[in-house]
Amino acid sequence: MDCVREFIEEVTVKLGGLFSKELGINLEKKSSDEIFKWFVASLLFGARISETIAKNTYREFEKDDLLAPEKILKRGWDGLVFVLDKGGYVRYDYKTADKFLEVMGNLKKGYKGDLNFLHEESANSRNLEQRLKNLGRGIGDVTVNIFLRELRGIWDKANPFPQNLTIAAAKNLGLIREINNESALEELLKIWDQNRMEGYTFPNFETALLRIGKDYCRKSKCKKCPVEIFCKH
Repeated sequence: MDCVREFIEEVTVKLGGLFSKELGINLEKKSSDEIFKWFVASLLFGARISETIAKNTYREFEKDDLLAPEKILKRGWDGLVFVLDKGGYVRYDYKTADKFLEVMGNLKKGYKGDLNFLHEESANSRNLEQRLKNLGRGIGDVTVNIFLRELRGIWDKANPFPQNLTIAAAKNLGLIREINNESALEELLKIWDQNRMEGYTFPNFETALLRIGKDYCRKSKCKKCPVEIFCKH
């Protein structure tokens, strides 16, 4: 791509806002409480449901002070369904309540309810991802990627491969070739290292590409894409 620096500045500023910061979660503190808040949000974002509903539902968890494993477990299935329904999570309320209770129980049992401890116990990046998936049914690649993407640079072992939509956007924009997930990550990190921006991090750049892939490439909304002029597709 020509003018890579110009593109990175354009896309990162316009579309690179982190979801955690939008929710008022401060991951840079590295505190167990803040990381757990982002975990709850990631579990909600991971379903096939709109971002708006996921955000609204997180706000309901926040209002009801349900941002600790023991509080979620204490609320119980009926209470969780009620909160999920208030947030608009109606289609997935029963299944999500089951998932939350299973995950919180396993997190308490295996890691004292502390995700920082889970990270410390992990041997490497891929083991970290597997431990997260092992917390319960319904935690798959998408949820793990959402959670770890914004922890990259905060947790040493948070190094997820880009989502397919991120790779699709990067390919359409001529940033990377037809390559696998691992190579895609290496190339995107290299591009960022060569074009770093003060006040932003690689997760901002990666999130911007994800938004392009999800909101424009996947829906063939090329004419509405804010960075259409850079696209090679």
